[in-house]
Amino acid sequence: MQNKINAIRSFNRRYTNILGLLDKDILDSDYSLSQVRVLHEIDKLEQCTSKYLSDTLCMDSGYLSRMLAGFEKSGLCIKQKSSEDGRIYNLSLTNKGKKTMEVLNLRSNEQIFSLINPLCETERSNLVKAMTTIESILTQGKNVKLDDIRIRHNIKPGDIGYITYMHGWIYRMEYGYSTAFESYVAQTFCEFLSNYKAGYDRLWIGEHNEKIVGSIGIVGHKDKAQLRWFLLDPNYRGIGLGKKLLQTAVNFSKETNYKSIYLDTTSDLDKALGMYQKMGFTKVFEKENHSWKDDLLELRLSMDL
Repeated sequence: MQNKINAIRSFNRRYTNILGLLDKDILDSDYSLSQVRVLHEIDKLEQCTSKYLSDTLCMDSGYLSRMLAGFEKSGLCIKQKSSEDGRIYNLSLTNKGKKTMEVLNLRSNEQIFSLINPLCETERSNLVKAMTTIESILTQGKNVKLDDIRIRHNIKPGDIGYITYMHGWIYRMEYGYSTAFESYVAQTFCEFLSNYKAGYDRLWIGEHNEKIVGSIGIVGHKDKAQLRWFLLDPNYRGIGLGKKLLQTAVNFSKETNYKSIYLDTTSDLDKALGMYQKMGFTKVFEKENHSWKDDLLELRLSMDL
């Protein structure tokens, strides 16, 4: 544990130094980083309140109140009583405030560009993925919305390997599965790629800022569709992504004129089973499976289309 703490502290020192340089250069103005963060929040919301700012930015209410008073005095923002609740005041930027933010946003973009321009495209992508990972883990996905997730079905190099890796560590961490399960997933993907039939088979991948956070697939078997590889990153659950992926796969199967859809799962996947049942799947049969974990019960679920 101490090694992990030391690594995080080291990262914080280096990252803070970078932010300090960016702060000085980007905000070559009369405003501090905290002030710009507040202006940014006011700018992006139609109905912004001081309570929202205090809660979202974890800012002392007294300090925030003085800052907002300064913004009003300098003509950057105005405060208006809510038409729905007279006790609430909504904040909005004036034209001067919006022009100020345009300048600061432009400078911010220029500085970030200068920071990542020397990097190759792979390094830029890895940087964004790493930042996304840090944010999602430390916030437990609280700031992520379903609209932030992009779902694609074009398979890129590395996708299959990463999704296989996700199966390995998630099922080990949450259910205690052995590495034999990861081997099984790898074999199924090998078969999928070797026998892939465009228009009948498909793999959907959910991405957040270029990081894979979920997947689901359909493999055709004559007039039946097999649902496979339904998985979500733990930090992206609870936002509706699983339901959207599952519905997407079922809709594709209907549109492709499969007569039925089936899947194999295990009895310990309670949440997934609940989603399948709500979608209309019913159990066809069950059998013992000791390949991945002791006392495991494998289930087959099916649904007519």
